[in-house]
Amino acid sequence: MTRATLDKDPGEVSAMFDEVAARYDLTNAVLSLGQDRGWRRAVTAALDLRPGERVLDLAAGTATSSAALARTGARVVGCDFSLGMLRVGARAQHRGVDLVAGDALRLPFADGAFDAVTISFGLRNTADADAALAEMRRVTRPGGRLVVCEFSHPTWRPFRTVYVNYLMRALPAVATRVSSDPAAYVYLAESIRAWPDQAALSTHLQRSGWADVAWRDLTGGIVALHRGTNPA
Repeated sequence: MTRATLDKDPGEVSAMFDEVAARYDLTNAVLSLGQDRGWRRAVTAALDLRPGERVLDLAAGTATSSAALARTGARVVGCDFSLGMLRVGARAQHRGVDLVAGDALRLPFADGAFDAVTISFGLRNTADADAALAEMRRVTRPGGRLVVCEFSHPTWRPFRTVYVNYLMRALPAVATRVSSDPAAYVYLAESIRAWPDQAALSTHLQRSGWADVAWRDLTGGIVALHRGTNPA
């Protein structure tokens, strides 16, 4: 079984996601109790895409998130550094989605190539979140927008205690039953717990040059949507 460490070595992380690719979407649906569908809808609404706009879905994985964006009529490029994930996505043949292998720290796209960029549950798996955010800004046109969907910190303290217990105890146990690589979900639980809270992540966006930064909590703060605009 493959799992990465919190050092976020790109080779380790991509290999880990290769291992879980086959049952990734099923595992996510089970572990989130079906909330993942609502989170995808929230991302699509926050991006406010128009037909013909060009959007980059970074850390696209199996392209389930990309397919949801393509239904708006936007032209979607799904990018991920896990070839295993991309192979699963390619087999699904999502209409309106082009899949590209690429590293979030060195995106294979020209400056200003996209009207909007989004990343869901992938920023915390990069080796350098600030560098990834700066790269996303580089490939976004002036006035273009960013939406980051990421696990965060529940705002109600009693709920936060229950949630942390679920992450560290129940999540790996459930993953043992449904995932092709349960060990990977130990790392994922640890990475969620170590991730910055909503205000701290906003600071990372601002430090990377994004303007008009704001966030909205989903599911009591289990997930947060952070938004920004490229002022360049």
